[in-house]
Amino acid sequence: MTKTEEQFEQLFNNKLSTDKARQFLIDLYKKGETFDDIADASRVMRRHSIKLPISEILQEQAIDVVGTGGDKSGSFNISTTVSLLLASLGCVVAKHGNRSITSNSGSADVLESLGVNLNLAPNEQIKMLEETGFCFIFAMNHHPSMKHIMPIRKSINHRTIFNILGPLTNPAGAKKYLLGVFDPAYITKMAKALVALDIKNRAFVVSSDDGMDEISLATTTQFAYVENGTISPGIIDPQTYGFKLAPKEAILGGTAEDNAKITRAIFNNESTEAQRDIILLNAGFALFVDGKARDIKEAFEIAKMALESGKAKEHLAKIAKVSNQLL
Repeated sequence: MTKTEEQFEQLFNNKLSTDKARQFLIDLYKKGETFDDIADASRVMRRHSIKLPISEILQEQAIDVVGTGGDKSGSFNISTTVSLLLASLGCVVAKHGNRSITSNSGSADVLESLGVNLNLAPNEQIKMLEETGFCFIFAMNHHPSMKHIMPIRKSINHRTIFNILGPLTNPAGAKKYLLGVFDPAYITKMAKALVALDIKNRAFVVSSDDGMDEISLATTTQFAYVENGTISPGIIDPQTYGFKLAPKEAILGGTAEDNAKITRAIFNNESTEAQRDIILLNAGFALFVDGKARDIKEAFEIAKMALESGKAKEHLAKIAKVSNQLL
């Protein structure tokens, strides 16, 4: 166990005084967290989480479409909408998320507004995954140690390593990722952390050049592609794939209710072109990661079909229904 890992063990076991815990997190921030620091912290956070005891087969299939948050873009819930779309296409989506921290609507908030029951026990979450290909893993219910860490976090007037750990600490142990980060400086670090954590299936780590933790429709997006432990960098230009550029203002969201309406409009084929296209853009790369398409172009066609046919709309209704039947 590294020194950093030992310190995080003390932090998660509540063995550090508030002052020492604060200073530890501040020092890490000032030094600049390395990929080793991120991987070490993630290992400890995983050990202290309440796991979702899914089968090895489901775990190998599971994908998470998730962002660090903190991009302050004000967009609607893109990764959550993409996750629901993927589930309608036979993907196994273990969506790890929380309520809003830095935005008006977190993934938990919008799913609640879409009629999905969030308060499911781990065995019920597994049933959701088996029956619908989707489950929401509510972070606040799976990371009990964060109760004593959160006040320390909030007492620090800048971000800490915890602002980037969420995507790497999925309690279902997802092996595939479309992972967004708020700053391109963290793309390679997060990709290396994924490899260090033995997540060697396919993953895209993305950060757009207009500051989104998603693949942007307004400009280019930088990425690191991970496959079998190998990391390859690159740039995504939406225009290369036939998408029309649209300003960030075109995909703005609002409250959880506002964002739920946008998701429903996309699934009902009643949204704006930009709202639909940013979902297709991100869903395409996620479908490629999941192995559901031979190439990115085919992935876009598959995602488009799910919307136009009403498949995504019907599946969202199924997800909401099954989640409430498990009450």
